[in-house]
Amino acid sequence: MAKVSKRYKALLEKIEDRSYSLAEACNHLKELKSAKFDESVEIALNLNVDPRHADHMIRGAVVLPNGTGKTVRVAVFAKGTKMDEAKAAGADIVGNDDLAADIQAGNINFDVLIATPDCMGIVGKVGRILGPKGLMPNPKTGTVTMDVTKAVNDAKGGQVTYRVDKKGNMQAAVGKVSFSGEAINENIRAFVAAINKAKPSTAKGKYITNAAVSLTMSPSIRLDTVEIMDVK
Repeated sequence: MAKVSKRYKALLEKIEDRSYSLAEACNHLKELKSAKFDESVEIALNLNVDPRHADHMIRGAVVLPNGTGKTVRVAVFAKGTKMDEAKAAGADIVGNDDLAADIQAGNINFDVLIATPDCMGIVGKVGRILGPKGLMPNPKTGTVTMDVTKAVNDAKGGQVTYRVDKKGNMQAAVGKVSFSGEAINENIRAFVAAINKAKPSTAKGKYITNAAVSLTMSPSIRLDTVEIMDVK
């Protein structure tokens, strides 16, 4: 069994063994800050879905109203006027064959990759590199699109992607502990609303079985799943 540090034990003592309302939890996170850096706020959900079925593979993206608190580097695969559009929108890297060559050389200096549909053939050549890193563009997350201006603005403005794993688990960073409790609450509600909207029509029983929030270096606070499932 892993040894629990005194710091972690002290944080555990600040959390009651019960389900918290979302507002309570967002404000209580402030008391769990223990690192010297600005810790991320993370939400974890367990969904009563079976990802082996295509309609239960919940995946997508949502723009958080208060951003993520992170500086995001965006690269865009595009051609012609779409390259100019991407640059004007604030993309950090824009290219096509030259960008693919950089990726093949191991130069991956971006956090989000966007591509226009006509460039997916080029992207496919470096798919084996991008896939394991979670950087492969996908229409479901809005990263394969002709509207590169919107895609770049969303990525820069606080978009987070989500994808359920084979056990029904899902997690995402939804802000920083330096955010106000209200801002954290708004971000979580936006994220959860997207998950609730994506509920498969064939899902039976309780949709969200467990929900919790935590900081990068803290124990988790259990959330009231009834309240979470009511978020629209």
